[in-house]
Amino acid sequence: MAIFDQRGQQVTYQYNAAGDINFGAVQNRMDLVGELGKLQREMTQARQAGVFDEGMATDAEYQLTKAVQEAKKPAPDKWTILDHLGSAKTLVEGVAAAGGLVTALTKAAELVRQFF
Repeated sequence: MAIFDQRGQQVTYQYNAAGDINFGAVQNRMDLVGELGKLQREMTQARQAGVFDEGMATDAEYQLTKAVQEAKKPAPDKWTILDHLGSAKTLVEGVAAAGGLVTALTKAAELVRQFF
């Protein structure tokens, strides 16, 4: 049996550590809206973990919120959603620790093209 001494180690932010965001399971618009909501919460957790500076995090969270709001409308505009997701992605893609968020935003945009 192996024993590992992990005292003194610090865990940094890990994208989707809970494993609850799954864009691969999206079957329709409502599923996509649900996953976007989870992605919003993940963005907030990343900000709280200090992955982004406060200004960048606020802007990225705003863009993601606007994308979710548009997606929830009875007649959502695909291009508006894509614009907001693209803006959020642009804001976070230069941050190494946010690689998982960038990948998720890219996948979300692909699904918007498919379902909207």
